[in-house]
Amino acid sequence: MHSARPMTREALQAALERADDHEEWVRVLADYFDAAGLFYGHGTDNAGDEAFWLIRHLQGWREGAFEAKPDASLAGTAAEIAERRATLRKPLAYLLGEAWFAGLPFHVDENVLIPRSPLAEVIEGCFAPWVAIEPGVRILDVGTGSGCLAIAAAVHCDGVIVDATDVSKAALAIARRNVERHGVADRVRLIEADLFPSARERYRVIMSNPPYVPARQLESLPPEYRHEPALALVGGETGVEPAERLLEAAGDWLEPGGILLVEVGAEAEPLIERHPRLPFTWLELERGGEGVFVVTAEQLAEYRERSR
Repeated sequence: MHSARPMTREALQAALERADDHEEWVRVLADYFDAAGLFYGHGTDNAGDEAFWLIRHLQGWREGAFEAKPDASLAGTAAEIAERRATLRKPLAYLLGEAWFAGLPFHVDENVLIPRSPLAEVIEGCFAPWVAIEPGVRILDVGTGSGCLAIAAAVHCDGVIVDATDVSKAALAIARRNVERHGVADRVRLIEADLFPSARERYRVIMSNPPYVPARQLESLPPEYRHEPALALVGGETGVEPAERLLEAAGDWLEPGGILLVEVGAEAEPLIERHPRLPFTWLELERGGEGVFVVTAEQLAEYRERSR
């Protein structure tokens, strides 16, 4: 924790009102966040980027607004949100009701995880080089939450058909808002289900960012994480139980040549230790992130056969 104490909201507002440009707004807000000892990891990884995100959101992301002279009428709102960020330790995305993923804005609230998966990079590249994607290809997103993975795939990969499952009715309501926001209701179908749909479709890609925090670790996470739904964070006692369920069953839903693409974050090593004979391919991502694996339908079938 930092030893400095954040200034009052009134002092923060006054400092913003005195600022000559938005670069100074970023410095003032970043210093305020740093003094509060906040944790970053829900869309940014530092105080400066968090400050920039807040400012640009208040500007409606208008082109040229950041370079223009600051609008003093926004100072009060910026200070009020910054104070709530510091005192509640609530992630900024929840305070704004919005997060960005794969270059797209998504509505979020505390019924869904804040989009931040490194899978964005793979989706934007339309899953190359792992599989060929063309119009009509079917993709399944397991545990869709806000719908960010499914919707990003529909937007970035021309003509794909995406099924997206979640066990949470509240999460699916948020996903539905985002599907409508991005105009992809004709190609993204939301399904209430635990992992897989009841219909035995076959998919070229099954992707998932399942819960993978071991239950014992939840209380030791920074306070910001406690605002997220535990259902979407905790992967059982081991942390890898949801991923193991996917590995066990995904072969029944994959078409020949299809892939299972899963993020397990810091639980990669435990998963490898529990399945030493499964030939995971662990992705090296240009934009960072860890613990994303690919296995093919054929590898899953062979592993299942050997395990009998």
